[in-house]
Amino acid sequence: MTISASRYAETELNLAPGLYPFESRFLDTGGARLHYVDEGRGPPLFMLHGAPTWSFIYRKLIAALKDRFRCVAMDLPGFGLSEPPAGFRYRPEDHVPYVAALIEHLDCDGGVLVAHDWGGPIGLAASLAAPRRLTRYVLGNTIAWPLNGDWHFETFAAIMGGPFGRWFSAPRINLLVHFMLLAAPRRQALAAEVLHAYRAPFLRSGNTTGTCVFPASITGSRDFLRALETDVQRLDGRDFLFVWPDKDVAFRSVELARWQRMFPQAAIVPIARCGHLLWEEAAEDAVDAILAWPPMATAAAPVRAQPRQRG
Repeated sequence: MTISASRYAETELNLAPGLYPFESRFLDTGGARLHYVDEGRGPPLFMLHGAPTWSFIYRKLIAALKDRFRCVAMDLPGFGLSEPPAGFRYRPEDHVPYVAALIEHLDCDGGVLVAHDWGGPIGLAASLAAPRRLTRYVLGNTIAWPLNGDWHFETFAAIMGGPFGRWFSAPRINLLVHFMLLAAPRRQALAAEVLHAYRAPFLRSGNTTGTCVFPASITGSRDFLRALETDVQRLDGRDFLFVWPDKDVAFRSVELARWQRMFPQAAIVPIARCGHLLWEEAAEDAVDAILAWPPMATAAAPVRAQPRQRG
């Protein structure tokens, strides 16, 4: 069953008017209720967030690109306004079938995955599970291989995915969300209404399980990431654009270099003075990079002419 409501998210989460001015849509599948927005016309862009955010992070891209592309942005189960099924475990591999189901439901043939953080491996795995749907990839700071043995990731996983992280993931504390929102920006601090928008879904649902399962999955989902690495390497590097922030404390130049070795033909656009929240902090730069990438420039629907003013 699919239902929709105009500006449902702004009302439900008490967001500032106009901050998320999109029509909310829902798909009930596999016991989950998936929230997504579907705006604009043209070739599909399927936007998938990471942790600890929701589809709100793509609002600027949607506003800038919906005249040329069909912009779809979903909330992963247990994030944003999506409700997880009973017994959901929240590991990245558990999200994949729900993302794949929405891709199939929306008939995103020839679409482009836009993702970062955990949205990268989840979205890549989902696109491979729904072949011929998403055929190109615009990736920000993310990975598609096991991270076990890398002290940088092992340490974060042990702290935020362990007892400390679970205790501090209570909705009113939610340390990872608060830390990321305050510490990640490199250009300017997020406005109060934007901070509220990122925190609001967790306060509404009282469910912060995903914010500590994702860190634990950095090492715990080794088998999923190992299989994904094998599958992804069969793809054509010419179908990849990497839009990479240079000041992210999580995904560094080391990870970008590994992508470059995997796909030497991929296009790469570095984003200066930008932290983890790429699509929030550097949306204009990201839009410019997307529109300048030749596969996107040729695929985009023509911009609708504005009516002339009579005078």
